[in-house]
This record gives sequence, structure tokens and C-alpha cells, in this order.
Amino acid sequence: MVSSRQVIESMLQLKVDFRSSPGRHTLPSLHTKEKHMDIADVAKASGLKPSTLRYYEQKGLIRSAGRHGLRRYYDPSVLEKLALINLGRHVGLSLEEIGRMLLPQGVDIDRALLIAKTAELDKQIASMQAIRDGLHHAAHCPAPNHLACPTFQRLMKLAGKRLKPLSHKI
Repeated sequence: MVSSRQVIESMLQLKVDFRSSPGRHTLPSLHTKEKHMDIADVAKASGLKPSTLRYYEQKGLIRSAGRHGLRRYYDPSVLEKLALINLGRHVGLSLEEIGRMLLPQGVDIDRALLIAKTAELDKQIASMQAIRDGLHHAAHCPAPNHLACPTFQRLMKLAGKRLKPLSHKI
């Protein structure tokens, strides 16, 4: 038996065909509106700007569940995808690399890419530790002049080798 609420909801379900992609821009029914989040709610929950959400949607990283007027609605599961995108960006993955791992049916982690990224981060960590140690030494060096300190001289030579000359175009 069909309830009166179901009849009313089916009567109120409208389809907006102002855009060229039919079906995508349907209004949520009364019972699904609670299940979807407005773009402002997603922005607030994720800490991202609405413009970032629209950009991620344009890049195919996330999908809106539909629109109500000009406002996008998202399934709450978009927050999980946004957390994965944020994690990927935090470790230095490009949006393209992240996008290859985010599939409509779930996530397909590229383990080889993560192993390569781990090796890259290990190199960056080692470099940052060396810089920290050099700064610590410079701050606590007992030599009256840093240029007279053998340890500081070694640090300067290492830094000099790592610096690449600037190419000036004429």
C-alpha cells in the first residue's frame, strides 16, 4: 500500500531541464533532502571553500548529487573523498595522481606511487634534518667567527654544491 506521504513526494519531485545534461539536475525529493548536503554545509564540514569544491568537481574528483536552483547538493560520502584528497595533497600528490586513485566505486590505491612518494619524503626529511643540525650548530658554535669554524665551513661547502646557478636570459 502506498502511503499519502509517498504520493505527495512523487507529485513534488520535479525535473529541471534548463541544462544540457538531463537527469543530473533533479531536485531532491523530500525524503532525500535530509540525506544530501548543501555545498555550504560540505564547505563548512570539510574546511574547504565552495570554489575549491566546484574546482574539484570540474576536475572530476568529486560529484554533486544534484542541484536545487543554482546550489549544488552532495552525498555525505563526499566528505570521505575530500579527506582522501586532502591527505593526498598533504603528502605532495598532484590532483591528477589523486584522481587516478579515486574511482566512482571506491578507492584504488597506487601502491607503487606511494612507495615512490615515501622515498621522496625520506630524502626531504634527511635534508631538513641536516639543515636543522646545521642551524643548531651555528646557533651554539663556540667559535668567535662562524667562518673560522671547520664544521660551519663544511656546511657552507655542502650548501654551495647544492645551489644551482640562476640562468639569466638575455
